[in-house]
Amino acid sequence: MKQITVVVDDKVGLLADISYLLGRSKVNIDAISVGVVGGKSIVTLSVKDNKRALEVLAANGYYCLEADSLVAKLENKPGELAKMSRLLADNKVNIENITVLSQDESFSVYSLRVDKPSKAEKLLAPYIHSE
Repeated sequence: MKQITVVVDDKVGLLADISYLLGRSKVNIDAISVGVVGGKSIVTLSVKDNKRALEVLAANGYYCLEADSLVAKLENKPGELAKMSRLLADNKVNIENITVLSQDESFSVYSLRVDKPSKAEKLLAPYIHSE
């Protein structure tokens, strides 16, 4: 799976603009997180059509970064995220970004961007979810 990250000056209406541009172009947002740090907005998106989303955002002046992410499916119970993140930390794999993609009573599905994807994929084999 790929993640798109947009880093721009924070402004009122930023999310409205990005979601409008993608919606108008028939790109559905599967997951999104938005944060503001030091006057900059950091928007992280998961979409099915990364190529189209990147084209649309770039054509409208947004600078985007694209990175691979792993999709992990965990039981939805206390301590499961701690167990997975501890496994990575103990093996010197840093989680750079994590987003909840979906959740129900039984499972939580996360998108993780890590600094050592190959190593993380091996460590997380029991959790890895492929679409």
